[in-house]
Amino acid sequence: MLRAVIFDCDGVIVNSEPHHLTAFREVLAQEGIALSTEDYYSKYLAMDDKGCFEAVLRANNRPVDNKILKSLIIRKMDVYRRLSQQELILYNGVVDLVNKLKDRYRLAIASGAFRGEVKFALDKGGMRGAFPVLVTAQDVRNGKPHPEAFQTALAQINQTEPIPSPPIRPEECLVIEDSLHGIEGAHAAGMKCLAVTNSYPKEKLTHAERVVESLEGIRPEDLEKLF
Repeated sequence: MLRAVIFDCDGVIVNSEPHHLTAFREVLAQEGIALSTEDYYSKYLAMDDKGCFEAVLRANNRPVDNKILKSLIIRKMDVYRRLSQQELILYNGVVDLVNKLKDRYRLAIASGAFRGEVKFALDKGGMRGAFPVLVTAQDVRNGKPHPEAFQTALAQINQTEPIPSPPIRPEECLVIEDSLHGIEGAHAAGMKCLAVTNSYPKEKLTHAERVVESLEGIRPEDLEKLF
């Protein structure tokens, strides 16, 4: 039985991955490090900023410490904010799907983005009120593919009024993701996953329970069939 739907934000709600890539590349270039589009999508997409910078620095044999990471993250946030304020595009069908789901299931966000970035995206679509639970980069120690974001989202859902009775179990949750790390994290949390091909081709996402090209036209009944 489906009782909760947990959305990723970047690559599912908003087409923001190109902005994240541009921001990462701009900041890393200042450090003399080149980040290719291929490497970003194959290795780093869906990581939070800290995890991505740590991995890239290690891959380039650079020192990693909290001072360096904090500087990189702050600079990257500034670039991303500038780009998203200039243009941030919602994916087709997202607002309609959220409006169909919000009165039937508990909804949450589990994202590796920062809270301000997620709120900005939801506000753009007038959707913030549909998501009483927001789990972002500031709320977890471990980014995707670790399941912590999804586990934390479910724990908060079960603590949010009206309190679900009985508590919602992982196997009653559907995660909507666009990334390989996201699918892996959802499954590690014991949840099913609907993948949308906004960031990867269908053949890369086949370990999800269902893969769709768009959320446009998706109905609650379509999600129920996965359960």
